[in-house]
Amino acid sequence: MTQKIIGMLGGMSWASSAEYYRLINEGVRDRLGGLHSARCLMWSFDFDDIAVLQRSDRWDAAAALMIEAAQRLERGGADFLIICTNTMHKAYGQLQAAVDLPLLHIADPTAERIRAAGLRRVGLLGTAFTMEQDFYKGRLADEHGLDVLVPDAEDRATVHRIIYDELVKGRIEAASRAACRGVIERLVAAGAEAVILGCTELVLLVTPADSPVPLFDTTGLHAAAAVELALG
Repeated sequence: MTQKIIGMLGGMSWASSAEYYRLINEGVRDRLGGLHSARCLMWSFDFDDIAVLQRSDRWDAAAALMIEAAQRLERGGADFLIICTNTMHKAYGQLQAAVDLPLLHIADPTAERIRAAGLRRVGLLGTAFTMEQDFYKGRLADEHGLDVLVPDAEDRATVHRIIYDELVKGRIEAASRAACRGVIERLVAAGAEAVILGCTELVLLVTPADSPVPLFDTTGLHAAAAVELALG
């Protein structure tokens, strides 16, 4: 069969992009068998370029870098695009308007799986940008009817620090796993029926064993949706 070419906007961070690459290739192998693997192109950012713009609230400049990379992938022959990070879906609308290719939003397959499980009230873990701004929570609520809970300010700061100081650098710390368990427990106490791992690095640290409620891994769900679209 003819596979569509997946255009991957990666490097945000390389640690989670490596996970995307593995999951997508394993997904194609499992579906097609033999020696099959994914047809894909990846643009990998120097993440510091993006992180500096995030910290200084220069989101339009970050979006411009994303658009340039997306257009390179489009010229390179990609059939559709994925952004291999949750936070930079803040630029989703600008990016989709700048290319003629479909752009598969990370929140959509996640929300569809949550709804299929019969759940509605969910906790959200991610960067402070993802947890505090509306670009992600709003899509979950407005387009998918989910009731989204986020941790309190102290817990949000803890999760954000773990992501940027450890996980994006490939560091996995037992103390940080324990801290995330505590954050999850407090979300569940507040009424969360499930928890979204809304940062693509969190799956490197947190597993289903760390949560009393179902976890929804955006990295795995997004990668699986990309495989499904590539194989038709």
